Amino acid sequence: MNPEKAYELDRLGYTVLPSFMPTALLEELRSEIERLFSVEGEQAGAEFKLEPGARRLANMADKGEVFRRCIVMPEILEWVASVLGREFKLSSLNARSANPHNGVSQPLHADMGAIPDERGFWVCNTVWLLDDFTTENGALRVVPGTHRAKRLPQQALDDPAAAHPDERLLTGHAGDVFVMNAHMWHGGTANRTAHPRRAMHAFYCRRDKPQQQYQKRLLRPETQQACTPEQRAILALDDPLNDELAASPIPRSGFMK
Repeated sequence: MNPEKAYELDRLGYTVLPSFMPTALLEELRSEIERLFSVEGEQAGAEFKLEPGARRLANMADKGEVFRRCIVMPEILEWVASVLGREFKLSSLNARSANPHNGVSQPLHADMGAIPDERGFWVCNTVWLLDDFTTENGALRVVPGTHRAKRLPQQALDDPAAAHPDERLLTGHAGDVFVMNAHMWHGGTANRTAHPRRAMHAFYCRRDKPQQQYQKRLLRPETQQACTPEQRAILALDDPLNDELAASPIPRSGFMK
């Protein structure tokens, strides 16, 4: 781990891993995601949420080996561990493509409405850029340092949808990965271009918290059988505590960038 980027993630709540995806992996992800959009049609993403102004996919660990490969990449897991500690799991794996000229911006939020607890941080998101993120096509806005605020934007701001005086716009190139402490206030911005803006979101949570999408129920038996030991562990397929947590009410912000 680059010490400067580790410091940035700790202090600001995010860092950018430039050119993390090799070209072959980037093209494989793009191809498979577009194939799934075509196959699933208007119901794409329905396992989690349909969203006006965007195409979505959910439950992606069940939909291709390349996706399961990504969620256990050691370099990514090291960055997630720097936020959550060593005991964590995948919470959900989704994709979102902001439609051209969609006019849709998200209010500032923390993923899953999460506030750090007595043990510290418990949500971390990784955003895999499948297209360039620009100031015009729906890049993320973030408010650095708010992962330590211990308040949600809706508790602290009159209007979480309004511009924040301290916000920054995160831009990057296709192949980059953003690592975010997902307690940090953030939101997607409107795509004002003629082209879609695509990203994949591998979202992790601490082991003692419920998954946003309960993987053991969602993954088909044949998918579970095909998982490597590392994939089974990160998906919490053999974790009795995770099964117990799945029966608890799960707060859902509903926002994916």
